[in-house]
Amino acid sequence: MHRFLVSAAHKSSGKTTISLGLAAALAGRGLVVQTFKKGPDYIDPIWLGTASGRPCRNLDFYLTGHDELLAEFARHGAGANVCLVEGNKGLYDGLDLTGSNSNAALAHLLGLPVVLVLDARGMTRGIAPLILGYQAFDPSLRIAGVVLNRLGGSRHESKLRAVIEHYTDVPVLGAVHEHPDMAIAERHLGLIPANEVAAARRRISTIAGVIARQLDLGRLLTITATDDTLPAAVLPRRLPSRPGKLRIAIARDQAFGFYYADDLEALEAAGAELVPFSPIRDPQLPNVDGLFIGGGFPECFMQELEANVSMRDGVRGAIEAGMPAYAECGGLMYLARSITWRGASRTMAGVIGANVVMHDKPVGRGYVRLVPGQGHPWLAPGIELAAHEFHYSSIEGLPAGTEFAAEMRRGHGVDGRHDAIVHRNLVASYTHLRSTGQCDWATRFVGYVRRVRSASEPASAPPGRSAATT
Repeated sequence: MHRFLVSAAHKSSGKTTISLGLAAALAGRGLVVQTFKKGPDYIDPIWLGTASGRPCRNLDFYLTGHDELLAEFARHGAGANVCLVEGNKGLYDGLDLTGSNSNAALAHLLGLPVVLVLDARGMTRGIAPLILGYQAFDPSLRIAGVVLNRLGGSRHESKLRAVIEHYTDVPVLGAVHEHPDMAIAERHLGLIPANEVAAARRRISTIAGVIARQLDLGRLLTITATDDTLPAAVLPRRLPSRPGKLRIAIARDQAFGFYYADDLEALEAAGAELVPFSPIRDPQLPNVDGLFIGGGFPECFMQELEANVSMRDGVRGAIEAGMPAYAECGGLMYLARSITWRGASRTMAGVIGANVVMHDKPVGRGYVRLVPGQGHPWLAPGIELAAHEFHYSSIEGLPAGTEFAAEMRRGHGVDGRHDAIVHRNLVASYTHLRSTGQCDWATRFVGYVRRVRSASEPASAPPGRSAATT
């Protein structure tokens, strides 16, 4: 087996591009590549999963305990030839002074060597003290090699290689020259999602070709090889599916695609059949028992979403009739009256009687802590949960008496104090939950859908909410 973590000296060094190129190039050699992404992220995992041909998995210190991280890494990595973990930010960056949740800490926890991506633009001899400093800062961390990125040409590469060979003992695994074929367009949340880019596979193939030519893949595999096998018979955390499946519609198209693979599996394991639909293209909702609209970029497709009147009417009608529904961030935006962005306003589903306004800077960004209240339909009240948010929008003009089901202890949510708008059997939130040991929201949501379906009066919101909190 081969296992390693790809990190960088700082963010925007090109580690995601290098990582997905490596994943695709190694998979192209016939290896089974399992990718992982550190931290809360939807977009990079979409690209990494597309590159490897297997769903990427997230590893997050803030949302998951160490034992669960180890178990998830083993469970998903046991059947792979290569485990590639892409870090976030810089190698030693973290939330606290000790770096307890840094990329380096994850490398230590999982026993991984580090491949360090260095943006070498404008650097020559100065790259040596940079590498030596990263080695000296934590001598117990194994930096297995460096990848020099965004080089000016072969002359620049020769100088850097000579400096690194003379002053350090760190192997240069490759040198990637600056080239427009390596670029992936970005947006305010990061890379444009692969599910939105029609030519994503072609771009990944191009990047993989560059990586295969400019990195020594054989040497990479040699220095990251290990005889320590991951447990082959790791029991799945999820319970087998319950009998009598429910059908839950899930919004999946260019506008909505922010879902964790583990969350979708948890929904299915709890007894849900996930039925994808497109709020952009499909004329109506499928015949389902519940609805889940995740995050995405509805503002970028608000004209198309507005044009699909029958879908907007159908979604509003289903929720008003009592269908259990959950919406995260982009889903909340779609359920509002309108979205305003760049001077234009477009009509949305109108379930929530307020308007969404996009801003130039983030309104809520990063990790959050929230406490569900007694009014939450399906989360246990009074237990503080860790989650995350990342939104450039605010929702304005909420009517007096709007019911919130969660109090924000850290983060912004809807108004800096509350999140989780409740309307009939809908919960709409800026917070993104992660179905983990500390918050198995997927099982609770499916259980709520099941209770509403089996109730004698499923459209009656108060009984449904009361039953869900027991």
